[in-house]
Amino acid sequence: QTYSGPENSSSPDSVQCPVCFKDFKSATINGHLDVCLLKGVTDTSLSTTTEESGPPLKKPRITAEAVPPSPGGVNKPGAGAGATFPLFQTNKSKVSAQSERNGLFISKQNATTAGNKGGKRSVVYEAEQGPAGSENQRSQTFVSNGQMLNTTPGLSPRTLLTMVKPLADMLRPNTLEEYFGQSKVVGQQTLLRSLLDSQEIPSLILWGPPGCGKTTLAHIIASTNKKNGTARFVPLSATSASTNEVREVIKQAQNELRLCKRKTILFIDEIHRFNKSQQDTFLPHVECGTVTLIGATTENPSFQVNAALLSRCRVLVLEKLSVEAMGLILDRAVATLGIRVLGQDPANPKDQDQTDGHEPKIYIEQKALDTIAYLCDGDARTGLNSLQLAVQAQVSSTRQNLLAQDGSPQEILVKEEHVKEGLQRSHILYDRAGEEHYNCISALHKSLRGSHENAALYWLGRMLEGGEDPLYVARRLVRFASEDVGMADPSALPQAVSAFQACHFIGMPECEVILAQCVVYLARAPKSVDVYKAYANVKACLRNHKGPLPPVPLHLRNAPTKLMKQLGYAKGYKYNPAFSAPVEQEYLPEELRGIDFFTWTPTDS
Repeated sequence: QTYSGPENSSSPDSVQCPVCFKDFKSATINGHLDVCLLKGVTDTSLSTTTEESGPPLKKPRITAEAVPPSPGGVNKPGAGAGATFPLFQTNKSKVSAQSERNGLFISKQNATTAGNKGGKRSVVYEAEQGPAGSENQRSQTFVSNGQMLNTTPGLSPRTLLTMVKPLADMLRPNTLEEYFGQSKVVGQQTLLRSLLDSQEIPSLILWGPPGCGKTTLAHIIASTNKKNGTARFVPLSATSASTNEVREVIKQAQNELRLCKRKTILFIDEIHRFNKSQQDTFLPHVECGTVTLIGATTENPSFQVNAALLSRCRVLVLEKLSVEAMGLILDRAVATLGIRVLGQDPANPKDQDQTDGHEPKIYIEQKALDTIAYLCDGDARTGLNSLQLAVQAQVSSTRQNLLAQDGSPQEILVKEEHVKEGLQRSHILYDRAGEEHYNCISALHKSLRGSHENAALYWLGRMLEGGEDPLYVARRLVRFASEDVGMADPSALPQAVSAFQACHFIGMPECEVILAQCVVYLARAPKSVDVYKAYANVKACLRNHKGPLPPVPLHLRNAPTKLMKQLGYAKGYKYNPAFSAPVEQEYLPEELRGIDFFTWTPTDS
């Protein structure tokens, strides 16, 4: 497709380049566009050396309300809500950095009102770099959901504690060197690490518990590709994004790949929130490479992600962060905020003199950091935000009296009790409808089977303290009493049924001790799976039988009518109470006579 250029070119035969705003002949404009885009020319002259060597970042769409009409009364091409990409804007004069920033906010506000065939429009944008010399602007990188990837070097570390944004979001790492706790996935000599180094990113599904670094890893991948200018990064959340928004991003990705030869990395947070039809939207585009999909989920992808989409992506399992990894993350946060660990010398002694003379000195006990690392249960988000809460609480309580009596800056000490007060109790990872639900009930069942009463009590507590329905646990105990205890202790089943009824009567938290009593009883009871195995053999026998099932023997049939008696029903049946000695009588079909389901081994033949 040939680019025709704007109407206000300098001559009828010339066409204006939308990137460098220089006039070219119609026959040469397409070749120039390829060179101009690849070299990232942003000045009016092609010979000007730019700081960025990659393709230009994508500018936002400007809706009809955001762009004023031209003097002629007709909006220029690209100004309407249904206009094409801003790559083809015709304004010859350069837009100032301030007006570009204003356009970003205006387009975002008008995105909810600008209609496209009655549908909602969403503006996905990436912030442009500021003009040369704006160091504070260039030190920040924003994405469309407002998350800051790089903290601003110009800000004082203490001011980070007074900002509204959570500390976990402000200190999100940008490189794999600052990414702790997932060495099995992105460590040296791993497959993903080599792919990241070679800029060959496959479609990924990141599966792991909350706070283990799924979103952070996606942003690190995006940051690496942005620096090299090989891809653009578009984040969406399945909790708020619609199918139309996804289709709009895919449409933009197709144009980016065709015009700028630049790939698009589409990050979908909480991808398990998309239903089957919404997930099917990605299939053809992931298949042909239009977008590189990175999905993050806390649920098992085997159950929550379509099998067709799962086969097109590589699943990376991120583990819960260890205590050691949490310690490294907290140490990095403390060093960034300028907080000193009590009893340790600062890494850089010059930092002692860089704070304001009237600003309090903040110290924290090593025991407090260790407590956060243990109580956050491998959730880095919880750990960092707990640190922020504890420090902010202590700073606020001493804000009225910043100077000591001798005029020296006041010292603030964050202790272990301050951290515990903010956390209240251990952060327990448990999801009643998710993966952890089935993991814990399986651990409880296996601990009971192994007669380990302490482990059984622990897993029971994990479930109840995590908010599990006590009646669900009681029903599983009833099943266990019959399946694993069985005839070794026939009274175990009445015990479990009584526990279920008691839980139904009084509820939580009073019924927790009833469940604990039943768990201990079942753990100590002798075990027998004879009944369970025998019935499993019966089911296998029925499934493996070839041909029609054998008929019920005539002497075992009921004969309520005269006709049935004439047909031989119940003929020859021996009524056992009428005999004083054991009765010799066949009760199985002729084909199965002599079979013992307690010792029989099923075969496939």
